Amino acid sequence: MRTSWSTEDGRALRSALILASFEKPAVRQLAGELEPWLAERLERVTLRSDLREFCTERERNQDAGVERPDLVCVLGGDGSLLSAVRSFAEDPVPTLGINLGRVGFLASTPASHWQETLEGVLEGRGTLELRTRLTVRIEGQQCSERVALNDIALERGSRQGMLTASLFVGEEWVSDYRADGVIVATPSGSTAYSLSAGGPVLEPSVPALVVTPICSQGLSNRPIVLSDRDELKLSIVSASGLTNLAVDGQAFHSMEQGDCAYIARHPVPYPLFAMPGLDPYRRLRDRLGWRGSIEATERAEGS
Repeated sequence: MRTSWSTEDGRALRSALILASFEKPAVRQLAGELEPWLAERLERVTLRSDLREFCTERERNQDAGVERPDLVCVLGGDGSLLSAVRSFAEDPVPTLGINLGRVGFLASTPASHWQETLEGVLEGRGTLELRTRLTVRIEGQQCSERVALNDIALERGSRQGMLTASLFVGEEWVSDYRADGVIVATPSGSTAYSLSAGGPVLEPSVPALVVTPICSQGLSNRPIVLSDRDELKLSIVSASGLTNLAVDGQAFHSMEQGDCAYIARHPVPYPLFAMPGLDPYRRLRDRLGWRGSIEATERAEGS
């Protein structure tokens, strides 16, 4: 869901946190421009030059690292933004991703347009996309509940054979998948791992989830789109060895035959800022390289 950001409703920004990885020269250069620009306009601006270290601190202790800001600016690609989102999982902060990576579905503001986007945000003209998240818990293990913005993926080990996993929606059995794994993705994650495995693209506001088998032995197994109101269960029926549960491709938990993972929509979506006036379908065309006919492309570029 998209919603406008207005400074008139008491959400005026007074502080910002900039998260970056300074081993990349382009990131260092942009941070050198962004930090003083924000410092002239806000009461407090904090720059952390080692995003990985910051996220590790926050994962160990959600109160560590920095006082809660009103805005987080992430300099990097979608992987950097996913790390930042995970570090504020328990208390979401409106986040702007400025893309210096390869694709940039989540970090949707190009580096060349950062000032334009931030001016809109600070002037109350920002656009927030409220992104669906997932929670997952593993039955029978001493594992706290995990939260994902993109996807939950059940995967075989790199040297093991295929696994067999059962999918349930609520109490209803859907199918058994004999495959390299199974992905459960949000609309945000539909353009990530799930898309690479042959899943469909969902518009970010669609109240749905995608279940996509990874290299299924059964050729009739196809991705399925389900309501995000239901709880899903993935049960490992058989596995020849190590099985992992990956959360946004960044947190991994071992699972064994007989284990179950329960997946549901998180009650609180995560707020991501989009560039003002951004056409979400142009974002798809640009990121995925869609061309269509030459005439249609020329019309779109001329509009």
